[in-house]
Amino acid sequence: MSSFVLIPGAGGTASFWYRVIPLLEARGHDAIAVDLPGADESAGLPEYTDLVIAAIGGRQDVVLVAQSMGAFTAPMVCARVPVGLLVLLNAMIPRPGETPGEWWGNTGSQEARVAAAQDGGYPAEIDLDTYFVHDLPAEVLASGLAPGSQEADIAFGQPCAIDQWPGVPTRVISGRGDRFFPLDFQRRLAKDRLGLDVDVVPGGHLAALSYPAELTAQLSSYLDHPAGS
Repeated sequence: MSSFVLIPGAGGTASFWYRVIPLLEARGHDAIAVDLPGADESAGLPEYTDLVIAAIGGRQDVVLVAQSMGAFTAPMVCARVPVGLLVLLNAMIPRPGETPGEWWGNTGSQEARVAAAQDGGYPAEIDLDTYFVHDLPAEVLASGLAPGSQEADIAFGQPCAIDQWPGVPTRVISGRGDRFFPLDFQRRLAKDRLGLDVDVVPGGHLAALSYPAELTAQLSSYLDHPAGS
């Protein structure tokens, strides 16, 4: 049995993982999603890191999964406590010392997003329906559990406080239909920053809500085929 510790993206809402947790538990794993104080202007990346570490506690065989902006917190956690595997999902993969606010310009994410919108025939202007919930099933939308919280400014100005990428086996998962971070952009980012290819799953930026079974299967496959094997 492994312990999956699940970090949400901007806004910090643990409910992002509510469809994945029971599927991991059905496979015999421990699974916990961490709520982060995303809207709190007095809490940022250091506090997020402390909360994730507290959630890990004494758990063994930890698989740390970080979605989107959660990728800034995850390597800071890995630098402080033992983690068996790090998985980044539709992630803002940081460089050591980079802030989330710097990441957008450093990676060219906006240009990639606009180009993908032009190619795909959907609006380049960001809105919730087009970029985040376009592929969510009706029952998820009706539940009110789809993330909608805002991220306070404080975290965007704080660095990913690591000297180098942690020596933890790492995998990168990208949603084939992610409009916010298009697949080709994610492939380039993972190769440039980590030297890794991406594993592709169905779904957009919120793939844990739109295709939880497929994402869970991908996560579980890493335990059968460890990184580097």
